[in-house]
Amino acid sequence: MSRSRLALFALVAVLSVAAATGAYRRFAMATDVPVVLATPGAVAARVVGPGTVQARVPVTLSARVGATVSRVHVDVGDAVRRGQLLVTLDDRDLSARRGVVSGQQEALLRSVEGARAALAKAQADLDLARSRQRRDLELLAQGFVSRAVLDASNAALDAAAAGVDAARATLSAREADVRTLVQEARYADTVLSYTRIVAPMDGIVVQRLGEAGNTVVPGTALLKLVDPDSLWVATRVDESVVGRVQPGQAASIRLRSGETLAGKVARIARQSDAATRELDVHVAFDTTPQRFAIDQEAEVTIDVGEDRGVLVPLTALARDSTGRAVVLIVDGGRTRAQPVVTGGADARHVLVRKGLAGGEAVVAVAEGVKPNQRVQPAPVAAP
Repeated sequence: MSRSRLALFALVAVLSVAAATGAYRRFAMATDVPVVLATPGAVAARVVGPGTVQARVPVTLSARVGATVSRVHVDVGDAVRRGQLLVTLDDRDLSARRGVVSGQQEALLRSVEGARAALAKAQADLDLARSRQRRDLELLAQGFVSRAVLDASNAALDAAAAGVDAARATLSAREADVRTLVQEARYADTVLSYTRIVAPMDGIVVQRLGEAGNTVVPGTALLKLVDPDSLWVATRVDESVVGRVQPGQAASIRLRSGETLAGKVARIARQSDAATRELDVHVAFDTTPQRFAIDQEAEVTIDVGEDRGVLVPLTALARDSTGRAVVLIVDGGRTRAQPVVTGGADARHVLVRKGLAGGEAVVAVAEGVKPNQRVQPAPVAAP
């Protein structure tokens, strides 16, 4: 026999011995594994979802008149107080208009004084005409004047009375003009006040949208403010679990920056998204974050009670060749893969909703253990 054939026979022999040894260890030798009993229990139930930081009271300050921005007095991140001056607009045109109204008021006041003087003169003329009419009436009775003289006195009296009515109407018209100009002056003052934009509330500037020199028109946004005490996170919760969410439930908010803060459910929407079948849930911060940004990404975890079922360690879960979740049950000294449907979990345990009834011996650490492997259970412990 050649040397190469001897070597080939030796290699086949070694491989056969190795295969036999592996099969012996798998099917004859028992491997010690820790085993726990699947027992009924409960884990904290949580609803988790992504969200964004929002404000219940966002305010956008916009121009109400067309003008040029003279100065923006605050910047992003500044805290402002109610009534504080934030933006000044060029007011020269509006001030000139207000000056015109003031001039018209002064001229109209003089006109009113003239109308009052004319009314007084007309009243005096009426008194004189009335006196002459009485005198001519007496003289006619005594035969000293003719009837024509009395007729002239009566006509003069009527004319004087009409003059009083005309003077009184003129005065009333002038006084009405005064009231109209008062309203115009008030309107001019109001429009002029729009060139000084003040904070409507205490808050923080989150956006600066206008700069000195910009020409703005009514509706142009200049600044955005938020009340930091009104911050919350808007998250979306599926219809299937939103029934477990209630206002006031405790929650945890983890910001993208890594900061984790406590919160509570503040509001649950009554309008569902027809496409995603989700509802908006707003979770308010218990303590305002030191640093925040509107639309900042966050993750919300809401504590909604507890789920009950059969508990096994997280380490007991494995996947079969099809990707299903399984646990390895020790049955007759060998392991058997049991498909399961899991529910909630905490840091150590997972809830099995389907697949286990409770009381089964389960391999506590499934990693490295194969189905149909002979095992020697370690002392049984509860999960």
